[in-house]
Amino acid sequence: MPQQQIACPQCRQPVVANIEQLFDVSADPGAKQRLLGNVSNVANCQSCGFAGQIPTPVIYHDNEKELLLTFFPPELAVPVNEQERIVGPQIKKLTDKLPAEKRKGYLLNPQTFFTYESMVERILGADGITPEMIKAQKDRVGLIEKLLTAKDDDARKALIKEDESLFDDQFFALFGQLGQAAAAQGQGETAEQMKAIEKLLLDETKHGQEIQASMKEMEAAAQSLQELGEGLTREKLLDLILEAPNEAREQALVSMARQGLDYEFFQLLTNHAEAESDDEKRGQIEATRDRILTMVNQIDKQMEARLQQAQGFLNSLLEQEDIAGATQANLQNFDQSVVQALEAMLHKATEEKDEALLAKLQQVVAVLQQASGPLPEYEIIEKLLSVEGDEALEKAIAENEEKIDENLLKTLGGIMAQSQEQEDKLSPQDKEMFAKMEQVYNAVLRFNMKKNMG
Repeated sequence: MPQQQIACPQCRQPVVANIEQLFDVSADPGAKQRLLGNVSNVANCQSCGFAGQIPTPVIYHDNEKELLLTFFPPELAVPVNEQERIVGPQIKKLTDKLPAEKRKGYLLNPQTFFTYESMVERILGADGITPEMIKAQKDRVGLIEKLLTAKDDDARKALIKEDESLFDDQFFALFGQLGQAAAAQGQGETAEQMKAIEKLLLDETKHGQEIQASMKEMEAAAQSLQELGEGLTREKLLDLILEAPNEAREQALVSMARQGLDYEFFQLLTNHAEAESDDEKRGQIEATRDRILTMVNQIDKQMEARLQQAQGFLNSLLEQEDIAGATQANLQNFDQSVVQALEAMLHKATEEKDEALLAKLQQVVAVLQQASGPLPEYEIIEKLLSVEGDEALEKAIAENEEKIDENLLKTLGGIMAQSQEQEDKLSPQDKEMFAKMEQVYNAVLRFNMKKNMG
């Protein structure tokens, strides 16, 4: 991304900014994130305090969604014929790069937008994000700003009473993300303030209380599974689920023990229902079976969606002329699901002896290895795996509190899921290692829940 020295739009003093006019998602998957994340064409002036968009023409292209969008800031006052002269060569250039089968009619009719916001709405709309969703997100951001600037907790409680329906899953997710971002950017005071406000919201809002109750059920579920340890069988898992005091506990057990909820488990559950002579109890067991089936299907759909998204991202990288450069530019997009998809593609390419694909994949791997070496998550996992005994493990986790976060949980969860998929192929030594991994996962989960609950 090119950096240029430009004049501040407000005071005309020189500032350095990332100026980018062509956002070709088809050639550079990270372009979309740079545009929507306000990474490009944004300046921060140390002289006058200006922070905002730099007026510059923008061309956005996404071949998969058949989007070719243009935007010329009104303040540039560029005539229509001049706009066509500016964008024409760039559109021809990106068209020439496309294979013949991907050159479609939309390329001949770019959509022009008169506001930056309307262009962004069009991009998000193609992803299924409606203007109503965008407005709701803006409302959540505005509410967070009000909470941060409120003079005290009494004022914040008054904000809660105005419309408690605003405090939903999306709100708490956004609040948590912003709190983590503040901490990562060294804004310690703001991060601590947000942590205190989050505790207030958890205590004072109905949804916050539900979150805390759910966390307690997750902790209880993790505890019951850990106590069984290697003695966990389908029969005992069935007993835990049938004895669950509420649906929240059921949900927690299902999410943690998805690998055990296979055909044999459901056959066992069906047999249990059929053997029950009491009609009411049999009906309750059948209702439990239906709920669990729904939960399992939802989990599987979410995992499949994440996998497909990750595979699509990797495929777009592999189509680039400069795979290493594209990987380097998109390092921030390599989350656990992408890494899992990469490992699966490597495994398949190796089995099928697809040398051409292997060569491309190895370029991606080389950049990842050079950029990060061993991921911090794997370093702490190895450390925790070497600890013997529950008390020692809890102590080790507490000593590494700053490393216990959602990324670690996602990494552990991904490893667990991978082991479950290959359970039949694992050696006794591997099974022992993954059993230890499960113990670490449960302990980290409990610690993280307690930390989030203050």
